Amino acid sequence: MVIEVTNLHKRYGGTVAVDDVSFSVERGEIFGVLGPNGAGKTTTVECVVGLRKPDRGTVSVLGLDPRRDRAELNQRVGVQLQQSELPEKMKVAEALALYSSFYREPADWPRLLDELGIAGQANTRFGKLSGGQQQRVSIALALAGNPEIAILDELTTGLDPQARRDTWQLIEQIRDRGVTIVLVTHFMEEAERLCDRIAVIDSGRVAAIDTPAGLVARVDPEQRIRFRPSSALDDRLLKELPEVHTVTRSGTHLTVTGTDGLLQAVSSALARNNVVAADLRVDQTSLDDAFVALTGRPLD
Repeated sequence: MVIEVTNLHKRYGGTVAVDDVSFSVERGEIFGVLGPNGAGKTTTVECVVGLRKPDRGTVSVLGLDPRRDRAELNQRVGVQLQQSELPEKMKVAEALALYSSFYREPADWPRLLDELGIAGQANTRFGKLSGGQQQRVSIALALAGNPEIAILDELTTGLDPQARRDTWQLIEQIRDRGVTIVLVTHFMEEAERLCDRIAVIDSGRVAAIDTPAGLVARVDPEQRIRFRPSSALDDRLLKELPEVHTVTRSGTHLTVTGTDGLLQAVSSALARNNVVAADLRVDQTSLDDAFVALTGRPLD
């Protein structure tokens, strides 16, 4: 494990922001910290990187204490915080050259800009960049020291859908470079697309930790298929399939529920009987559904 957090607790006056949070992060994974705004996500990661002192609990990052060994961890952990910005008149190249000078073994920052698709903006002032370009610069700054771990906090907030998806591709590329990533987000689709495992945090507590599929399976592992058969179909042909739990009719449509492999089993049975599934729709419990079941309320 490259990060170990045990019983982390942080209070601001009478408000408990983080309430005995525990989790671990494996080397090479994208670990998601998912929850609504105000859930305690940012406070948690700020304690992980040594920016805040927890009231109690322990944190170990690469075997080091974030408070005691902060200087060493600064060389090995890259951070992109939620509110990070550069002076509007600072040029991208100036920022990367400055940040690279802080590290023992900095990245080749011109190559880094090229890999992130912003080499053409090297001499552009930060305030003149688009939102997506600014986020790419933030990623570049987080990677300037060739970190073993990158912590990215609400990286895609405020981006349009296309810029968000472009940023997701960049995050996957960073992981492919061998960097362990802790991704803090309140976007369900982002967590489901990118994360190997997710810690669901609500009101300062960890509600669950699992893979996206594992979180969904905790709630409802069933799959549902709804379609209109092209010709007469005896329900028993489907009910006899081991993957099928129920078959119900609503007008001309059939709804079939069952386990993994349901779609393939039903499709094969229909094909053997020369029946085409028109208006086919496959429904499955989503990560949104899992979050509601785990916390008792929707994310947004």
